[in-house]
Amino acid sequence: MRSIRRLGRQKSDKPNPVDVRVGSRVRLRRNMLGLSQEKLGEAIGLTFQQVQKYERGANRIGASRLYELSQVLDVPVAFFFDDTDPVRAPAIPAGFAEPPAEAFESDPLRRRETVELIEAYYAINDAAVRRRLFDLAKALAAEGELGGGKPPGRPRKRARRQDPT
Repeated sequence: MRSIRRLGRQKSDKPNPVDVRVGSRVRLRRNMLGLSQEKLGEAIGLTFQQVQKYERGANRIGASRLYELSQVLDVPVAFFFDDTDPVRAPAIPAGFAEPPAEAFESDPLRRRETVELIEAYYAINDAAVRRRLFDLAKALAAEGELGGGKPPGRPRKRARRQDPT
């Protein structure tokens, strides 16, 4: 008699890009709220190791757990699946088409640098200073979009002047 084996992901297979995306959005929101993995785990009755696995996409998050996370993190369930930039959203939605895996890997919200930038920004107590920094960042971004900015990289060294002695 043959044993029937459940089809699914093998241990050696890579996580599904959707699981990785949902996990990265959990991590993003947790970091934005200043919660540790341990505190989030306590709020939903899990260990911090399980939260780590969810955030990496190593374990899938069930529907009821996702709903519970949305309540604790104070976001709608759809937040975990959003991958469109509201400013650059396509005019016609792609329906149920899956975005390419590269879209998940190139998401700037998944970068540690982004989270650190947001944390540093909100650590500025003076609202006027924070606003000036915000305006500066927008001005620099606009300058880069207009072609006035240089591509990122190291600044050029200026030629030394020789002293006429």
